[in-house]
Amino acid sequence: MGVAFDLPFFINAAAIAVMIAGLFMVLGLRSKIPGGAVGKAWRVLTGLVVLFTVGYLGTPFFGLLPADSVRMVFALIFLFGAIYVVVTIRLVHRIIDELA
Repeated sequence: MGVAFDLPFFINAAAIAVMIAGLFMVLGLRSKIPGGAVGKAWRVLTGLVVLFTVGYLGTPFFGLLPADSVRMVFALIFLFGAIYVVVTIRLVHRIIDELA
């Protein structure tokens, strides 16, 4: 089975590149984040970004997996994406509370 260089391939490659850039950004900001609740939330977000980056790097190999495994991976991506959104919103609320 060869690699198909079609539009989804290039979109996936762009998503991987953006995710890797985001990973470097989140790691670079880590030393500037204070401890406490904000620091704890940032550590959770960092872990989720690492998890998503690993997942994005694995997407070129999804074609080699059985359909049920691919469905499970996507279900986990949706779950952890939802967790990421909730943690991010809570972090923004904490930052707004600190600034107010």
